[in-house]
Amino acid sequence: MLALYSYPDLYGVADNNGYGLKVYAFLKLTGVPFTHEHVFDASKAPRGQLPYIVDDGVTIGDSETILAHLVQKYHLTIDAALTPAQRTTDRLVTRLLDDLYWVMSYSRWKDERYFPAFRDGFMAQHAQIDEAGLNKAKEHNAQRYFFQGIGRYAPDQAYARGLSDLQVLADLIPADGYVHGAQPCSIDAGIYGFIANIHYYPIPTPLKAFVSGHPNLVRHCEAIHAAVSS
Repeated sequence: MLALYSYPDLYGVADNNGYGLKVYAFLKLTGVPFTHEHVFDASKAPRGQLPYIVDDGVTIGDSETILAHLVQKYHLTIDAALTPAQRTTDRLVTRLLDDLYWVMSYSRWKDERYFPAFRDGFMAQHAQIDEAGLNKAKEHNAQRYFFQGIGRYAPDQAYARGLSDLQVLADLIPADGYVHGAQPCSIDAGIYGFIANIHYYPIPTPLKAFVSGHPNLVRHCEAIHAAVSS
């Protein structure tokens, strides 16, 4: 059986990383059977990054590469009816989510106003991880943020970037249904991966306040969450 390897769950969300949760939601929405293994240390993952899958002995990393593999191998039709224009929209939104990722991660690991709550919440659910381990991860992420660039932003500047990304999603997602109609497509799984990791977290970041203030984002997130949590 196909196995998904991704970061641990947190606050009722199956993966506390947007990319792993995207793949998880995609698998659930398409009905592909799989097992889910949570990984704390990503050093042995392809390119040192999660998520990855092992499918019939073949290891595949990168969430977009994983989805493309699944569609081809299992003849999935979740996006079959999309028009070229809709596929272009999906590509643009996928890249926007790449940008939002850094601000989300910054809010947990870099911003000293919120890191203690994130750290304590993580340890409360995963007793095998101690404060020293999380502080080590914090230092590692600080290096990543510096070289990516977001770590050189003041908090207000970083959140302004993330809030502008969320505004695009708020403008895109309808009051009812999903991005491209009455049924969810792969882009809905992708959006859920990130919005769920804001909406279901009790940590009161500016990102959380924005999502809570937009009923269409909340409704979309909760609809996908209900569909993939059974």
